[in-house]
Amino acid sequence: MNLLDNINGEVSHILQRAIDGHPPSIDEAELLFNCTGQEFLALILVADQIRRRAVGDIVTYVINRNINFTNVCVNRCRFCAFREDKDSPNQFLLSTKEIENKTREAINMRATEVCIQGGLHPEATLDLYLEIIKAVRRVSPDIHIHAFSPMEIHHAARKEGLSTCEVLKILKEAGLNSMPGTAAEILVDKVREVICPTKISVKEWIKIIEEAHRLGILTSSTMMYGHIESSRDKAVHMDILRNIQKRTKGFTEFVPLSFIHQQTELYKNFSSRPGATGMEDVKVYAISRLMFDGLINNIQVSWVKLGTKFAQFCLNAGANDFGGTLIEENISKIAGSPSGEYLPPETIIALIKDCGRIPVQRTTIYELIG
Repeated sequence: MNLLDNINGEVSHILQRAIDGHPPSIDEAELLFNCTGQEFLALILVADQIRRRAVGDIVTYVINRNINFTNVCVNRCRFCAFREDKDSPNQFLLSTKEIENKTREAINMRATEVCIQGGLHPEATLDLYLEIIKAVRRVSPDIHIHAFSPMEIHHAARKEGLSTCEVLKILKEAGLNSMPGTAAEILVDKVREVICPTKISVKEWIKIIEEAHRLGILTSSTMMYGHIESSRDKAVHMDILRNIQKRTKGFTEFVPLSFIHQQTELYKNFSSRPGATGMEDVKVYAISRLMFDGLINNIQVSWVKLGTKFAQFCLNAGANDFGGTLIEENISKIAGSPSGEYLPPETIIALIKDCGRIPVQRTTIYELIG
C-alpha cells in the first residue's frame, strides 16, 4: 500500500508532487507545517526518500572550532543572551595572541576549519577583522576561515564608510574563505522588527549574501525559528533562500537553528514561544528537504540546539549533515542550551552509525575527506 493512500488529499498531492521533483510552494509548505498524525509521518518518510535520492546514505561532519572573538555588541537583539555592553564586567575582546592560541589548539585537534563570529564591537573597524584573519594565517596558511556574518560585514562597512562589496573584497584578499549565513533569523521584516529591531533588513541581508556569492565567497544559509514567527513566515524564509540559490548557487548548506529561549529578553519580556516543539523541529527539517530539492543538497542538524539524541532522529527526517565538533560554543550555552560545547569526532561517528548511515568527514564546502 502506498504511504500516501490514507492521508488528506491535498497533503497527499503535495507530497506526491515533491516525490516527482516539484518542490512545495509557499502556500503548500505552510499547509505542511500544520500537518499532524499520519500526514506528519508521511512527510517524514517522503523527506527521507528525497534525502536518499539527493545525497545517498552518507552523513557528513566537519572537525572545526568556534572562535567568538567578542561579546560586546552595539545591537540589542532580543533573542540573544550573549551580548554585553562595553563597560560590563563580563565583556571580552580576544587579543590576536589568544586567537592564534585557539587556532593552534584547533589544528592540534585535527580541525580543518575555524568559524569566527562575534558581537558588533563599537570600536571594531575593518582593521580588527583583518587582524583576526592575519592572526589565524600566522598559525596556518591552510586552515579554512569561515567567518563574519552579513551583519558584521555591514558593521565594518558602516564604520569605514565603504560599501559592503568593498569590505568583502578586502576580506577575501586577506584570506577569508567562506561566510556563515547567520543574521538571517527569519527573513520577514515584521518579525525582525520585534526580535532584532536594529539589525539589517531582509533586503540588506540578501544584498550582502549575493555580493559574497558573486565574489566567489560561498556561505551557509540558516533560519532561527521557534519564537514569534508563523508557519507562513518559515515558508517565506525558505522560499527566499531557494530563490537566492537559483540566482547564485552560493549556499553550501541549510542550517535550521531552533531558538534557545531560557535567558533571552524575547522570551522574558516579549511573549515569544518557549522555543520550538519537537514536532516543529522535525517539520522544519523535513519541509526544508522538500523545498530545497535540487538546489541545496546539504541540510545540517544542530546538535547544540537539539541535543544529540534528537539530532539523530532528524537525520531520518531529511537531514544529511551532523555539523561540527565546535570545540567551543558560547552563544547557545549562554542562552540556556544544555547540550555542551564539544562533540568528539568519535562520538559523531558512533551516532551516525547508530542510524544505519555512513559517516564521512568533510571540509567546510562539503569536499569529502578520506
